[in-house]
Amino acid sequence: MKMTQLTLAAALCALACSGAQAQAQVNLYGLMDLSVGSTKAVGGAAIKGVDSGKMSTSYFGMSGSEALGDGLSAFFTLDSFLRADVGNNGRFNGDNFWARNAFVGLSHKDAGTLRLGRNTTPLFVQTLLFNAFGDSFGYSPSIRHYFSAGATAGGTTVTGDTGWSDSVQYLSPKFGGFSVGAIVAAGEGAGGRNYGLNAGYGQGAFAASFTYQNVKKDGSTPVADSETWQAAASYDLGAAKLFGQYGEVDNLTTGRDYKILGLGAAVPLGNGKLLAQYSRLNASVGADRQTFSFGYDYILSKRSDLYAVAMSDKLDGLSKGNSYSVGLRHRF
Repeated sequence: MKMTQLTLAAALCALACSGAQAQAQVNLYGLMDLSVGSTKAVGGAAIKGVDSGKMSTSYFGMSGSEALGDGLSAFFTLDSFLRADVGNNGRFNGDNFWARNAFVGLSHKDAGTLRLGRNTTPLFVQTLLFNAFGDSFGYSPSIRHYFSAGATAGGTTVTGDTGWSDSVQYLSPKFGGFSVGAIVAAGEGAGGRNYGLNAGYGQGAFAASFTYQNVKKDGSTPVADSETWQAAASYDLGAAKLFGQYGEVDNLTTGRDYKILGLGAAVPLGNGKLLAQYSRLNASVGADRQTFSFGYDYILSKRSDLYAVAMSDKLDGLSKGNSYSVGLRHRF
């Protein structure tokens, strides 16, 4: 009898624990991207070595959620960039530890999602979704032309980073393939507030999106004011997925404006994909830029892939930048 009672108690405890886990879960995850190759910036010298994050910026993070009932849940996310080649945190020296994402929020299946904290901007998400090289700061012409330091002769094109601190973001659920979103970052005495709006459609093989953002601050450091809009679309033909982007950036502080066109394709081949992406940046003042990247991404498993990529980068008035990498990405 006593043994039966102990067995029953153990079973009830196991059920209670599994129920608690179903209500509240915490996950640890991340991505490591390391490669060998050569990097030559326009106007610079070639540097050969081992790099972290050429195809995807390496990071790790944790997230948790709790079901509150009636379709409502609470959640949090903390993500940190890292440079695995040198064993240091952040994308660069001085980067905030949780610079990728750091937010808490509420989500409802019918009402959408509300997030408070540091959020990735809709402009960055749209740019990575609608180009063949995704979020690659090393090889995506689109990402480089919008967000990389030195993207133009006058410096960074879009101001305000790819993530906004002190922000509130709303993401709607999908209605017949349509969705909308909005983000506002409080000024808090750092030059003014940032805000952005986005709308998108995705159904079957076709997807399209539009986003607008206005920047007047970047963390605690005032930056040049800028306005950016971008329209993007993709179509999956089966034999190839095609990508197109067009956007304009107006630097309200310097008076410079930039027009950016991006075209790309991802073609299934063997156990991977051929990737090609072209982007042209036209500047109202200063040099124009053209960048073309080509490569092959070989899928080893759902979590691991090998890649080989080359890039040609041209900025008027400077020697051409040619780079290449062979690398491995592993997700956990």
